[in-house]
Amino acid sequence: MIYAVIDTNVFVSALLSRYADSATVQVVNAMFINGICPLYNQEIIDEYQNVLHRQKFCFPAEAIDSIINAVQEFGICLDRTRSSEFFPDPKDVVFYEVALSKEDAYLVTGNTKHFPKTPIVVTPSEMMKILLK
Repeated sequence: MIYAVIDTNVFVSALLSRYADSATVQVVNAMFINGICPLYNQEIIDEYQNVLHRQKFCFPAEAIDSIINAVQEFGICLDRTRSSEFFPDPKDVVFYEVALSKEDAYLVTGNTKHFPKTPIVVTPSEMMKILLK
């Protein structure tokens, strides 16, 4: 089992994707089949809710609920481990700090430039390679 915080942009990309074999869709599917155990806290759940319900996306409520319910059902709710790293967007800090709270956990994001360059920050494609090892 791989432990990972999944950045909101991964869910957005997966829901927008037309390709079942895209890395973002595969990451979401791995969460449903117990390949990835999602890590989260209430701030992350709130961010998922706020972003995925934006009108510009027009995502079906059932799809949003399915993803958020899976994160909470299959995942682990953790407190943040404070980091002194710099973040261009303060809203991203919580994702990184929750990932730091679990040994050997990852942060899966499509925006690696928004996070410190550390081995725990991976793209969806990199996560799929880790899962296949």
